[in-house]
Amino acid sequence: MNIFVAGHNGMVGSAIVRLLLKNQKNKVFTASRKTFDLKNSKKVLEYLNDNSIDQIYLAAAKVGGIKANSDYPVDFLYENLSIQNSVISSAHTANVKSLMFLGSSCIYPKFSKQPINEKELLSGYLEETNEPYAIAKIAGIKLCQAYNKQYQTDFRALMPTNLYGPNDNYDLSTSHVLPALIKKINDAKEESQDEVEIWGSGEVKREFLHVDDLANASVYFMNLSKKSFFQHNNFGYINIGTGEDIKIIDLAKLIADVVQFQGSFKLNRSMPDGTPRKLLDIALAKNLGWQAEINLRQGIESAYNSFITGEKE
Repeated sequence: MNIFVAGHNGMVGSAIVRLLLKNQKNKVFTASRKTFDLKNSKKVLEYLNDNSIDQIYLAAAKVGGIKANSDYPVDFLYENLSIQNSVISSAHTANVKSLMFLGSSCIYPKFSKQPINEKELLSGYLEETNEPYAIAKIAGIKLCQAYNKQYQTDFRALMPTNLYGPNDNYDLSTSHVLPALIKKINDAKEESQDEVEIWGSGEVKREFLHVDDLANASVYFMNLSKKSFFQHNNFGYINIGTGEDIKIIDLAKLIADVVQFQGSFKLNRSMPDGTPRKLLDIALAKNLGWQAEINLRQGIESAYNSFITGEKE
């Protein structure tokens, strides 16, 4: 099986590569930006044809937290649309057997019914702070659906909740909340500070999924039969999460316990909270035979260990 993982240097892509390489029957192909730009559909098509690619995991994307999304809306919309359009259209032209598009739970409306079912897509207004990124991901889903309808392709999609784990982004100007808290709390410990600032009220709830669980889900659903994947799933996309969420202030306390930080937290209520709550309905994934295995504390311990190791290297 010749498999191309687009975005192999990122947190999601690297986790998928690690898992795929455990199967000696897989021949995994990756390409850095120096090889070619994924936005260049001509180069992508040449690469897929030259290597007789059977499957594609489309994990390449420009991602970031609230601040990055607010500061660079053009980048998040244009770059993600360009990458998706290039890879998905090239996959069809090259007759790639199947493609897995990795989306995000931010595709759902800001005030979706909780937990959020797949049918909630496009049922209301998006969260303003990440609207450009969400629109790009929605367009990716719709492009996969359109190819499946018009050309009978086998293009699938997963919508994971908030991710964390090895190879995460700890840059405070662009990171998501969990890695940002790990960085800030560890820095406070190392610098003997007695207080850490948390953006917003601390009361909003978020669901977190370890990236190794997403990699497992990606491979599982990629290799599920076409009939099984689509028979009870008219959407062509599936929510991937743990089914549990946590207040941000409680997440900070959990991380502090793992890091062994003894200080307190200061809430900066002038900063945005984002969506009030974002818990995914994962019934469809469970009905199709998959569920997450890594609980939040175990995952944070693993992520923190990777962070410390990376800091020392």
